[in-house]
Amino acid sequence: DLMSPNGKASPFSECRINGSLGHCSDEDTMTLRPHRKHRDYIEASVCHVKDLENGQIREVDLGTGRALLIKEHGEFFAMGHKCPHYGAPLVKGVLSKGHVRCPWHGACFNITTGDIEDFPGLDSLPTFQVRVEKEKVIIRANKQALQTQRRSKAMSKCSAVIHSSTGFSHVLIIGSGPAGLVCAETLRQEGFTDRIVMCTMDTHLPYDRPKLSKCLESTAEQLQLRSSDFFQMHDIEILLEKEIVSVDVKTRTVTFRDGFKMEYRKLFIATGSRPKPLSYKGKDVGNVFHLRTPEDANSIATLASSKNAVIVGTSFIGMEVAAALTDKAHSVSVIGIEAVPFRKALGEKVGKALMKLFESNRVKFYMLNEVWEMRGHNGQLKEVVLKSGKVLRADVCVIGIGSSPATAFLKQSGVHMDSRGFIPVNKTMQTNIDGVFAGGDVVTFPLALRSNKKVNIPHWQMAHVHGRVAALSIMGKASDIKTVPYFWTAMFGKSIRYAGYGDGFDDVVIQGDLDELKFVAFYTNQAFIIIKMITPKIISNLDKEMIMLLYIIMKYSFLFYGTILLQ
Repeated sequence: DLMSPNGKASPFSECRINGSLGHCSDEDTMTLRPHRKHRDYIEASVCHVKDLENGQIREVDLGTGRALLIKEHGEFFAMGHKCPHYGAPLVKGVLSKGHVRCPWHGACFNITTGDIEDFPGLDSLPTFQVRVEKEKVIIRANKQALQTQRRSKAMSKCSAVIHSSTGFSHVLIIGSGPAGLVCAETLRQEGFTDRIVMCTMDTHLPYDRPKLSKCLESTAEQLQLRSSDFFQMHDIEILLEKEIVSVDVKTRTVTFRDGFKMEYRKLFIATGSRPKPLSYKGKDVGNVFHLRTPEDANSIATLASSKNAVIVGTSFIGMEVAAALTDKAHSVSVIGIEAVPFRKALGEKVGKALMKLFESNRVKFYMLNEVWEMRGHNGQLKEVVLKSGKVLRADVCVIGIGSSPATAFLKQSGVHMDSRGFIPVNKTMQTNIDGVFAGGDVVTFPLALRSNKKVNIPHWQMAHVHGRVAALSIMGKASDIKTVPYFWTAMFGKSIRYAGYGDGFDDVVIQGDLDELKFVAFYTNQAFIIIKMITPKIISNLDKEMIMLLYIIMKYSFLFYGTILLQ
């Protein structure tokens, strides 16, 4: 596999001569305007018309850049060849029904418009003019678009003249993660011209948080998703280091910790999650971290250099940090309360295989164990004491035992929350309160592929989807969530890609070689299949032998809740 930007192996006009109208991006339509100079474009013959069969894609060279050439239903299309998310080569992706899906993280692009239609990622692809002359396929492309390989959708601007200190916003977004950012951008893309304010407790503009645990030395600027100029250009206001302490849905007002109040017409809650605290002796000892910010990641990397690092918890974040530290730290130790890491999410078989991978890279596990005490010297961590009595040398400790929704500020608001603090929403991301929407890690939402069961899926990709659906709902353009949940990680040059929702699986079917870590795992639930396929009415009319026969048949007929591919 090619390398992704995080340094780990990637998880994977004119009329056309064929009679169809040319499909152009906003950038390409500018070619017809007289002020666009010819030297800004390049035109090249890239192949013979018969070189591509229907359903084929090819990366082609135009001299000053490359493009993705596509043939479907007898028509040719050309677009950017790299996914704008992490730069994956789309030629290795999948073409289906007018869309190309990224091979690494599953983003999906319309081959006609170049628009992103499934996430993760914020930008779309440029598209280029294609024509056929004398059996040759010719592409005309903007040189700058060939270099950038990305295109932002056209956005409207705020038409109202509003002073930044005004205590009213037509749409107030709480949180600056992917759900909040995509919500704001979608509103502008869909023509929303009123005020949009995003507020966040963070000190930085929105950044790529999944990279924190993989690239510990990255700065906030390197991880930044959008520049300050972008927000200013598109009239999206961001209030940094602003914590909301209460919401009054009757007066449609939020109150900040500093006493400032802001009224809203529509509210989108996307505050994400908070790390679960760990109970232990020695809370005053330094160099113990919950990984939340770029500064945390930078400190962990510095303190672990040639020193002893201890990771508490076998969550994905904790294990990613452990993997990232193996080439920096003198020793890396992982403490887990279960016998095998990843067991709940990936099952025991896959968990054991991944545990061996970590052990082969000098990671020491202390499973079926918990932390009793953090011991320090001059205020700095020196030892981690386990409840078993084992004492581990430690110069830095990272706690990753899970998270809980950051919704405490809503307790007296009237916005309904379940016993765990999650906000139930409907398929349009609306809460029980009219005009109040929520998305991302804080919600349980109806998942279509699980018969609209309310689920919580704290994936980066799903947060993007929630933000877009919420924005469309705010504008009265309600749209269902149709995407398939998708998760990825990368450790020691191996990439894990997980599609679906496997909660409640009772069997794991492995195809491939677990020892070689080249396999596909299917997560199944046989009881669910039987309940779905055999209704109580039918069962009452069957004898015991027939019921047993049906059970045996169903035992080998799998309903795939989730699929993991490891390469």
